[in-house]
Amino acid sequence: MYYYSMEFRVLRYFLTVVREGSITGAANSLHLTQPTLSRQLQDLEKELGQKLLIRGKTRVTLTPEGMMLRKRAEEIVDMVEKTEAEFNSINEIIGGDIYIGCGETESMKYIAQVMKDLQEGYPDIKFHIHSGNAEDVTEKLDKGLLDFGVLIQPIDLAKYDTITLPQKDVWGVIMRKDSPLAKQDVITLEDLADKPIIASRQMSKKYSADSGFLDWFGDTFEKLNIVATYNLVYNAAIMVETGLGYAVTLDKLVNTTKNSGICFRPLSPKLESGLDIVWKKYQIFSPASKLFLDMLYKKFN
Repeated sequence: MYYYSMEFRVLRYFLTVVREGSITGAANSLHLTQPTLSRQLQDLEKELGQKLLIRGKTRVTLTPEGMMLRKRAEEIVDMVEKTEAEFNSINEIIGGDIYIGCGETESMKYIAQVMKDLQEGYPDIKFHIHSGNAEDVTEKLDKGLLDFGVLIQPIDLAKYDTITLPQKDVWGVIMRKDSPLAKQDVITLEDLADKPIIASRQMSKKYSADSGFLDWFGDTFEKLNIVATYNLVYNAAIMVETGLGYAVTLDKLVNTTKNSGICFRPLSPKLESGLDIVWKKYQIFSPASKLFLDMLYKKFN
């Protein structure tokens, strides 16, 4: 019995190394020393009589035999975890914490509905939301501090599995209602050329190539008069209200009703962003997170 318990544990170790891409990262994630983890992997290779990993200076890659083991290990781990969850649910109430990172988006309402549905059936499950931009969310995902992230497209999905949400967000400009551009139905590139711009960090030079902004702004992007940047659109709205400038942001994130002093106008040509729910490949989920993922699949796939 002890032998098989060790084997299953080492399979999990192996999948963690594959997921992290390095023995050092996996050791940190598993709370093991690097020599201990390396020895376990070497013993696994010796037992199977095959080389599973090619160890580089900073990263490891899989041999063909390693890729075959990864597939089998995933099947074994999934089956064991499913069996354990089924037996545990007989006598225990499933509970636990689910950590989700997301940017500011109206599409969060879809996630919130799934959270509500799951919490009604499993009241001992608690949710913890971290708000941040794509850089913040992916950093915490990669460190294992979040179970799921909600990210604006396009994004590099090489390290993640994903579910696409059904709605796209529309980019535009929020401004004071007494500003000249408020009389227009849409905002063009020429309209913004000489205006003070309050920009999302996603528009910064570092991220704009991946967010679609460079295609929309073209060569004019470098010439924009960006007077301030923001992470949270609530703060951007306050800067707009004071007259600091025009904030480029997504629609439906701030109050632009008739009682508000600001309004929203979409960009033209239209600029939209889809959203994905992502999680790390080869993630080992808690029972609560696995239930949440199952409900996401049922809702959106």
